[in-house]
Amino acid sequence: MAYKPRSVPEELKVLRILNNQMDLTSEQENYYLYKEKGFEGEVQFDLLREQLQSDCLILNDLLLEVNNTFFQIDILILFQEIIYLFEVKRRFGYYFRV
Repeated sequence: MAYKPRSVPEELKVLRILNNQMDLTSEQENYYLYKEKGFEGEVQFDLLREQLQSDCLILNDLLLEVNNTFFQIDILILFQEIIYLFEVKRRFGYYFRV
């Protein structure tokens, strides 16, 4: 179970409103679609993660600061003796595994 559930990022909420209210430039529209796909990928990962049958703590969208530098972690899964860190990307196309 997620201790910190996923929510739509504020920036994506704003971009959705702007997209509905005005014509975005191609650069702005590409950025909006990039953010939208990223969020969709995280939601899809959450659906897979919900199948975990282990006792663990799940933290989504952590914003941390170290030495005055901010960074974001998509998903952190804490088990009793191990920590898994996930940076989720949603890609399209053909992928070959070697």
